[in-house]
Order: sequence, then structure tokens, then C-alpha cells
Amino acid sequence: MQINPGAAEFPHRQIAAQLKAQVRRGDWAPGERLPSIPAIAEMFGVAKQTVQRAVDQLRVEGILITKPGSGTYVRGTRRRLNRLARGRYGGFRGYHTDLAARYKQQLVSVGRAPAPPEVADAFGVSDGTELLCRRHLVRTDESPVEVGASWFLPADTAGTSLERAEAFGRPLYQEAEEATGRRYATATDTISARQPSREEAEILQIRPDTPVLHLLHVAHDAHRKPIEVAQATWPGPMTTLTEEYKIPAPTPDPDPDPGLVLG
Repeated sequence: MQINPGAAEFPHRQIAAQLKAQVRRGDWAPGERLPSIPAIAEMFGVAKQTVQRAVDQLRVEGILITKPGSGTYVRGTRRRLNRLARGRYGGFRGYHTDLAARYKQQLVSVGRAPAPPEVADAFGVSDGTELLCRRHLVRTDESPVEVGASWFLPADTAGTSLERAEAFGRPLYQEAEEATGRRYATATDTISARQPSREEAEILQIRPDTPVLHLLHVAHDAHRKPIEVAQATWPGPMTTLTEEYKIPAPTPDPDPDPGLVLG
């Protein structure tokens, strides 16, 4: 392990590139702990701060994860985003895509809460309007990977099962359809990247400067009136958005107007 002092690339970027290459070669397996920062600094003959910058870069890229008081580890498999958006409804009605076995969803709380601006806008109500909120957390054996919430209008949910602090043995949308008497017809997903709030960073066990991906999922009935507004936030470096779709074949040019004389 060495760096080139005369190279145009900064030393910490050179170190990051070499560490990344070692991970790709399998020198360190997913979940394996890397040598300590001082040990890596000694290997490269640089200051500890330089190695820390390299580790920070690879952490933001989703290659490494730092566990306070424990060390730096190779991150495991990335999580695909399509589990709780389109996949929640399944290939056809009545079926759904379960979370993979390594993911565990936990209901955190159920109750009235002031609607944040994006949720209020989706429902067409004022910011801070009291709505029913069902908050959840998804985690693996290693760490939390998603913090989320589903919001409903109190007029739709008063006296129904949706107000109970219990998980259901079926997808939430099926429970909501039965409870509200309204059927989900269309949905819109908006995904954005941003910095996490302090609470999100603490729950997801990430540094405050680690970017997150945020999903706003708005489900409508046949009259385009929202039934549910769901939010989900994932650590950006360990999350990928993958979608497979068909590309239409080219269509032949239409025949020229037979009545048109060319020449």
C-alpha cells in the first residue's frame, strides 16, 4: 500500500481507491472489520486524518460503514427501493411482495400527529393539521434501513382498526381499503435526495452528513382523492433504485396518402 506524492489526485482519494479495490477483490468480505485508522495510516505512511477522509469518502459511497466504538466495516448488500412502493401492491390485486427474510418491519407508534408540509400538501390541508399517523421502522440484523410513516385522514379512520396500535397480517393498503371503504386505484411516487434530520440520523444510525433518499407515496381512489400518504427514508449510500421495463418496438412509418401525387 502506497501513495504517489507527485500525483494530481489528493492522497486521501488515492487511499480510498486502493481500499475500494481491495474490497472489490474480496480481501475484506461484507461485514468484515477493516484495520484501525492508525494501522491503515501506518501502512500508507500518512496522517490519521488523511485515512479518516478516505474512510469518510467510502462511507458516503456506501462501501464502508462505521460503528461507533467498534470500528469500520465493509457494508453488506444494498437494499433495493422497489419493495415498499410499487412492490407493496404485488403483481395483481390481493397479493403483495413480502419484505425479504433479512428485513424485519416494526410498528413504532399509532396516533394523531401534526402533518408535515409535504403530507399536508398531498391531502390538501393546512400544515400541522392533525392526521392519523402509523410510524414504522425496517431493520436487518445489522442495522436500521428504513424509517417511515403512513398518514390518513381522521374522518376516514375514526373507530376503525387503523387507529389500533397493532400490526396486520396483510398489507396495510388492504386493511385501509376495508376500514375506509375506499379502493386504491392509482399512486404517485416522488423520490428525492437530501440530508437527514437529526432524528432520522439517530434512528438510522448514520452520521448527520450522510445523504438519505426519501420517498413520498400518495395513493388515490378512482376520483383522484388521496387515501394514504406514506413516507419512507433510507440511508442513501446503502440503497439503490432499480426498475426493469420494456422498451416499445419501433412502429413502421404510415403509408403515404395514396391521393398524393409525387414528382
